[in-house]
Parts: sequence; structure tokens; C-alpha cells
Amino acid sequence: MDVTTIPAERLGEGSPIRVEVLETDQDLYHDMARTMLNRVRANDAIGRPTVFILPVGPVGQYRRMARICNLERISLRNLVAFNMDEYLTEDGEWLPIDHPLSFRGHMQRSFLDLMDPELAPPAENIIFPDPRDPDAVARRMAQLGGVDICYGGIGITGHIAFNEPPEPGIEMTPEEFAELPTRVLELSRETRTINSVTVADGNIALIPRLAITIGMKEILAAREIRLYANRPWQRAVVRRVLHGEVTAKLPCSLVQRHPNASLTMTEFVARPPRRRLA
Repeated sequence: MDVTTIPAERLGEGSPIRVEVLETDQDLYHDMARTMLNRVRANDAIGRPTVFILPVGPVGQYRRMARICNLERISLRNLVAFNMDEYLTEDGEWLPIDHPLSFRGHMQRSFLDLMDPELAPPAENIIFPDPRDPDAVARRMAQLGGVDICYGGIGITGHIAFNEPPEPGIEMTPEEFAELPTRVLELSRETRTINSVTVADGNIALIPRLAITIGMKEILAAREIRLYANRPWQRAVVRRVLHGEVTAKLPCSLVQRHPNASLTMTEFVARPPRRRLA
């Protein structure tokens, strides 16, 4: 069966990944923000820190989260956020924070700078994987007792964070792929191309070749995984993630083996992919 033909009303049938379909992008951003704040409040009530893995993509949730916190006086002082990934220069260093594609810069401008300083998480609690010490992520997570929720999008190759599938000719079992740690890697041609369409009007040369990503090992160890999809080009890949084979060739398919995983998408992503010339 070609899983990409599954109609919207049957998405999730028989899949271990829970499915929710929301009407618009704005609903999806609001859902992300509220689920994050609900967990923060629940953990605060029992006196424990909240530990998330967070993506840059989707992006609209962070402005909403900051506004809700400021209006409702919700403190994020006990939040520890591991950001999934970051682009690197050709020298293997983080992009400068003022670069328009810097994930660190985006989180600063679209989240932290918008929060009342009394409510914002401490700077040391906003953690990006460091190309000079990739293992630091796993060490810090262990010190904190693990990750409450990993939030993430799904890439064109089925990647989560920047965990790209093995290049053609390189064979890996799902079990081997699931053990990949935080690391520096080269982005696939497909990822750089679709990212250029999304953020640079097709200017592929602007998209860095290298990145650092939190590994599948750390992602799959989170107590809950919440995936979100709001791009029309995700119509096929969400179907493969939900209903296709579990394979290293589609990294996010490994989430099928997680005991507590969900995928929330917009109505236009839930529609089957088109099969016609524009």
C-alpha cells in the first residue's frame, strides 16, 4: 500500500502515534505554547524543574508563549530548554547570533527578549548543543533526571532535529540509528533545498552546509515526544512517519516505537499530497 494516499480522516488509524488535526497554523502555535506552559505549571506545583527539548520550526509558538507568560504572570525560572540544533559555519562554529538564520538569535529575539525579565528562564537554562563539546547535552540531561517532553517538527527527509538519514550506500538498522548521539553533521541536499524555499526564497547558497544536532538517543529517551507539522510539503512525510516502515531511512519513523508520542498537524497538512501538474 502507498501510505501517502491515506485520506485525512484515516490518519493515525493503527499507528502507535496519537494524531490531532487543528484548523490553522495559529491553532497549532497556540497548542504548542499551552502544552508547554501546562507542563511548567504542573511541575512547579510539585517543586520540580521542567526540562524540554525545543525546535526552531515551527516558530510561531514562542512569541505567543512569551505573551501568555507576561499577561498571566507565569514564571519560567524553573524551565531548562535544550534547543534541538543550530547551523554551523564552515569552520564548525555556531553561526553568529546576529546572522538571520541563527537559531540562537531567533530564540533570543522571538522569545527571551519579549519576556518580562522577572519571568524569563535564566540564560544558563537555555542550552544549545555545542560543537566543541557535543557530549555536554547528554551529561546535563542526566544531571536533571531526563527530559519531560521533546517537541519537534518533521523535515523533508523525515528527520527530527537535524538527524539526517544515512546517505545512499550506508546501511544502518533502526536500532543503530536510535543510538546516534548529539553530533556535528553535514546537511542533506534535500534539507538545504527545502529550507532555502522556506526561509530564503530559494537561495540555497544562504543555507549552511553544516549543523549540530541533538541525537536520536537523547530525543527518544524523552518521556514524551510531541511532533508538529504545518507545512504543505509535509503531507507525504507525515503519512510515512505514522504508517510507514520503521527505518533509519526515515528517522522520525523511529518515534513509532516510543511509548508516549503524538503528532499534531493543520488541516491542510492532513490532506493527501496532490498528484497533478500545477
